[in-house]
Formats: sequence, C-alpha cells, structure tokens
Amino acid sequence: MTFSHAEFQTLAHGLTPTGQAFIDGAYRDALDDETFETTNPATGEILVNVAHCKLADVDRAVAAARRAFNEGSWSRAEPEHRKDVLLKVAALVREHTHELALLESLDTGKTITDCLHEIGTEVPNFFQWYAELIDKTFGKVAATGPSALGLVVQEPIGVAGAILPWNFPLLMAAFKIAPALASGCSAVVKPAEQTPLSTLRLAELIHQAGVPDGVLNVVPGFGHTAGQAIGLHGDIDTVSFTGSTEVGRMFLRYAGDSNLKAVGLELGGKSPFIVLDDAAINDELIDHAAMAAFWNGGQNCSANMRQLIAAPLVEEFTGRIVERVKSFKLGDPLDPATEIGSMITKDHKTMVMDYIQSGLDDGAKMVIGGNSDLPGFFIEPTVFQNVTPNMKIAREEIFGPVLGIMPVQSSEEALAVACDTEYGLHASVFTRDIDRAIHMARALPCGTVSVNGYSEGDIKTPFGGYKQSGSLARDMGIEALSQYMQTKTIWICS
Repeated sequence: MTFSHAEFQTLAHGLTPTGQAFIDGAYRDALDDETFETTNPATGEILVNVAHCKLADVDRAVAAARRAFNEGSWSRAEPEHRKDVLLKVAALVREHTHELALLESLDTGKTITDCLHEIGTEVPNFFQWYAELIDKTFGKVAATGPSALGLVVQEPIGVAGAILPWNFPLLMAAFKIAPALASGCSAVVKPAEQTPLSTLRLAELIHQAGVPDGVLNVVPGFGHTAGQAIGLHGDIDTVSFTGSTEVGRMFLRYAGDSNLKAVGLELGGKSPFIVLDDAAINDELIDHAAMAAFWNGGQNCSANMRQLIAAPLVEEFTGRIVERVKSFKLGDPLDPATEIGSMITKDHKTMVMDYIQSGLDDGAKMVIGGNSDLPGFFIEPTVFQNVTPNMKIAREEIFGPVLGIMPVQSSEEALAVACDTEYGLHASVFTRDIDRAIHMARALPCGTVSVNGYSEGDIKTPFGGYKQSGSLARDMGIEALSQYMQTKTIWICS
C-alpha cells in the first residue's frame, strides 16, 4: 500500500508515540521521573518527552533480564518455541510497517521511502532469518578414542547490552536484538537519545509476540548516563556497540574497569570508492557513486566519500556526478518524492558545514552544493574536486553529504591512498578486469569490499571493520551469533 505526501502527513498527526522506557514487560517512567525531549530534525518540532534512564533504571532492567535468563523461560526454551515467537515478531513488524516507518522518519529526518524499505523489508527479514537459524545450529563432537566423548556446545552468554546509533535506529536494533534473542540471551538495549521512538515501539511488539517479561528491555538515555551504566555494569555479560570510534574506545575501558565483559564494536569509516581506468562511466556507476556518498544524507558509517577516480576519467565522472546530484530532491522526509532528508541535529549540521568550510580552506574546489539555508537541519549534497590525501575532508569521517573526488594515476596509487587511513570498514571497486578486481579486493584492509556496485552485502554476510572501524565481532550472518554465545567443552570419560 502506498500513500501520498498529504496522506503521510495525516497519518503522522495521528501518531501518539510513547517515550517511556520498556522494562520487565511494561512501559515505565524513569525512577526519578526525569525526561528529555526528542524532536523532528526536519522541522524542530518536539515529538514527545522521553524517559531519561540512568544507573538505577539500568540496574532495574538488568535485574529483570538476569531473572528472566536464570528462570529459563526463554534461555532454555525449546528452539522451535523461540523460532515461532521470532517469526511472530517478523509478522508484527510487517503488519505495523507504516506506523514504525513514520515514527522513524519523524524522529530521524530520514526519508519515508527509506524508512518503509528498511522497516517493511529488512527489519522483519532479520527476525525471520535468525528465527529460521535457531533450530539449524549445531555443536560438534571432538575426535577421541573409545575412552572419552568430547562435546563442544554453544550456550547463550547471558545478559547482552546493545548500544544503538541514531542513523538507522530500527535496522540496527534488529541487527542486535534478533541474533541476541535467537541465541537465548536476555537483552538491555539503549537507543540513541536522538532517535528512541521506533525501538521503544518495537519492544512492545516483541513482547506481544510472546517474548517473556524481562527478556527484552529498552532504556532510553544519554551516553554518559544509560550508556556508561550498561558498559560498566557487572551483571551484563557482553555489549554490542555501533557508533563512533571515540565512544567505542570508552566501552573497551568500561569492560576493563568492570567485569571484563565481551565487547563487540562496529565503528566509523572513511571508505574509498575506487574507479579504475578500464571502468565504464555509465548511469549505473554514477548512481552507485552518488548513493555511496549521499544515501541517508551521508549519515552512514560505510559511506564512500573518498572517490578515487582514474585521472583520465575524472572530467567525465565529475560532469556526470554533478548532473546526478542536481536531480536529487531535498526536502520534507514525509514526501515520497524526497530522496535526501535532514541532518540529525543542529549541532551535527554545524559540524558538517565546518567540514565543508575546511575543504574550501584547504584548497579543494566545491563544484556543487554546500548550501544550508533551508528550514530544519538540511544540507545540500556537496561535491569537491581536487581533493588531496592530506586534506581534513579526505582523512576524517564527515557523516554528512560530502563527496570528494581524488584523481589517481594508477591502480597502485589508488590502493595506496585507499589504505592510508586508520579505518577499514568498506570499499567499492569498479573495473571490467576480474583479475584486477580480485587483486584490489584481497589487498584492501577492510571488512567488506563490493565490486562493480556499492553494497554492504545482505543478511547472510557478516558486516564489520578492520583497524579502528571495529573489533573481531560482526553483525549479520551466522557470525553475529558469536557475540551472544559462549563455547563449552563437555568431556565424558567412559
């Protein structure tokens, strides 16, 4: 079912979002009754007051999660039961797609089109995929002589903490909640303070599907309150964090200062988009280049903003990408025709504009964009030419709609420039030579390399980073379960 701009606006006015925490199977205020506001970044409108959870609230959520885990109503439930419940979660998300998508669009400034796709397709698919995996995951029998039987089994680790980013709130919630629940864990989830609404509603749907009280808890709050409390909590067994490299370091410190809990990190990036000299500059490549930089307004950890283009192709590429950028529609996220929404906050918009100014100050040439004189927190997609590897916009994660074109003279130079970064999350390579494609893909030190297309893979493939883009943990794929499981050897002597 599709709706018009006016119909989405009408539906949005009818929403009554909750800002209460979800703890032990019910919505609850913070224990001290303190709240904070969440606003629509496209308009500045206050949407609802949200419970400001702190240490006492996290303690309450963790106690509920631990009780539920120890009681075993979920952690020791038959695999088929957990599977059936998570399949019901997927069905309920599909049933409530428009409500969840509207909540997310209003809370984030993301386009309703993107929200509908992510929430109507990707989010329920995550719950369905991990549900189907539950009764198809097996342990091992070790090779022994007749005097012993060695079993290697996987068990749920216990209480999992999940810290979510603001750029893909419900999708990242599914990234973590689905495998955590499939594993049999209980969970305490902190959504980003900027974007708590869709995750809070998801918690109610998960409970409605049959997940027992206490198994899933959502504690909205700030990083220095709820986030820190989760990181330092001695009764949380693992934390999965998606966000900045700077904050990821904090969670490693929190683990060291508390109970040495496992920490899974998916962090920032400065990902290259490499076009070798034999690539065809056609509409498909240009679309991939534009979306690699400007999807979700560039507020994406795997955005390919360093676009390393073979020198003979730079002029054609630049002309084509500028024309593509001119076609983008920037505006009201509830308009289905809008392709780029707003930045998440006023402060974030200011930071991105500072990066654009630094590009100009460092000598890069802005060929389109840079305007921020629009209502709300909007920035036009911006393209720079003549970007060099030492420039600030070439080295630091911008997290906004800024594309930098960097001419390279050879594939070897492209590889050297691409590797010259502290990050290692993603890269795209375009070439018609499969040997060159494989060489580049194997040589690039990053977690995902897409060839002849900008892609992060899909649910079946693990996603995470090398170097300062993450830890050994991975979201997506079978590998995601490792964050929420621990290995036990059972040695039986005959």
